[in-house]
Amino acid sequence: MFVLFETAGGHALFKVTDEKKLFKVVAEDDAVKGKRQGIESLLALSAFGKFEDTVDALSASTAIVEGQLSKQLKKLVKKNVPASEKLLVSDPKLGGALKESLSVACVFDSSVMEIMREIRANIDTLLEDGDAFSPQEQKIMALGLAHSLSRYKLKFSPDKVDTMIVQAIGLLDDLDKEINTYAMRLREWYGWHFPELSKIQMDNLAYAKVVLKMKIRTAAQGMDFSDCVAPEVEEEIKQAAEISMGTEISDEDILNITALAAQVATLVEYRATLFEYLQNRMNAIAPNLSMMVGELVGARLIAHAGSLMSLAKYPASTIQILGAEKALFRALKTKHATPKYGLIYHASLVGQAPQKLKGKISRVLAAKCALSVRADALCDDTEDPLVGREGREKVENRLRQLEQRQNGFMISKQNKRTQVSNQKVTGKRASSGPAYNADADLVRAAAPRNTAVEDIISGDEEPQRKKAKKEKKEKKDKEKKPKELEEEAPLSTKGKRRDDDETKESEKKKKKKKEKE
Repeated sequence: MFVLFETAGGHALFKVTDEKKLFKVVAEDDAVKGKRQGIESLLALSAFGKFEDTVDALSASTAIVEGQLSKQLKKLVKKNVPASEKLLVSDPKLGGALKESLSVACVFDSSVMEIMREIRANIDTLLEDGDAFSPQEQKIMALGLAHSLSRYKLKFSPDKVDTMIVQAIGLLDDLDKEINTYAMRLREWYGWHFPELSKIQMDNLAYAKVVLKMKIRTAAQGMDFSDCVAPEVEEEIKQAAEISMGTEISDEDILNITALAAQVATLVEYRATLFEYLQNRMNAIAPNLSMMVGELVGARLIAHAGSLMSLAKYPASTIQILGAEKALFRALKTKHATPKYGLIYHASLVGQAPQKLKGKISRVLAAKCALSVRADALCDDTEDPLVGREGREKVENRLRQLEQRQNGFMISKQNKRTQVSNQKVTGKRASSGPAYNADADLVRAAAPRNTAVEDIISGDEEPQRKKAKKEKKEKKDKEKKPKELEEEAPLSTKGKRRDDDETKESEKKKKKKKEKE
């Protein structure tokens, strides 16, 4: 049985002299771990593969981390470990790679980890006899390898440091909050002396510069504010200073107010320089994403995801609602509609869209943003933002199509409404008066002489009506008599059948009552 142990100076291969005794020593109480006696006698150094330099050590270490075999390790194991022997390793991935390539039986369990811990605690004494480095050299090499391995894991590159973007956008948001609070306090404080100035000048930087230059409002007439504000605003300030309703303040108050105004001015100027720096970093690191959503929104997406690579791993649906996690889980919990957009809502393309189309455009934009981020994170040449430019054009075309469709739908809806209103108006007009009878305009020929009319006029109407009624009755009586004679026979048989049915039903009812009793 052999034990493979990795050091900063090379790979050490130990031969186990007594297997049973080694596992028995390792199985002792935890209180004496690292201080067990006799571990050196159970292990003997079989071979040691030195690293030539830190580059060789880094490549071997990274290969072990990724579960691969370096050429040096492969030669060492193949030369010194027979196929019939077992090999104890500290990493299951490394054991699997050795088994596949060299068909060596590798062992990895909790007892093996205890053995590795004991070897690490007594490595100086175990490597004394072999052709290895001294303990001081081992420490120096371990420190150098640790630094180089951490750089490799972080994949350090001065051109693509997205952590700078994360810190810059966080500082920019903090500066916005501080500037707003400081400017509000300055306006409220100086407003006791010159309240009209806050309505005349709305910009915070210009307001702070005017306060620094003017100090007391009575000195406004002899001041030149051309470097701070426009000429029209300057005249308005001077006119308002003459008729101001503010109170008088002391020189000590003016000193504190001007100090606060200087702080506001410096913060605003520093914010402008920080924004320029952020724009340059975004154009260098994520030009395609900057082309799609702008520098600020892109930086906020990267900061929210943690890094550019982690943002590139997100699907488009996650990028769409990134920043609206609370609203999403609240909607899922209460079974309401989920949010349609998060941080991507502040992009210019979503802002251009009408309110009804913002959800559709944010979905299309998120899909193109996912492609742009992957191009920025995984492609080497990202100077020309081709993917972002093409994606932006497609999103703009889609927005144009949706707007045309919506406008056409609204026009057709308006046309239907006008048609319905016209039909209602015409219906009202038609039903407002009686219909025109064209037959009334015809001139009819002379009607034949009617004796009944003449009788009515003469007053002999009643005897004629009586005669007509008698005649009708006689006709009806003649028609009814033969029908009654034909129907008498079947009616009599029908009556008998009904009587029989009724008697049968009554008998059945009586039987049922008796059975129940």
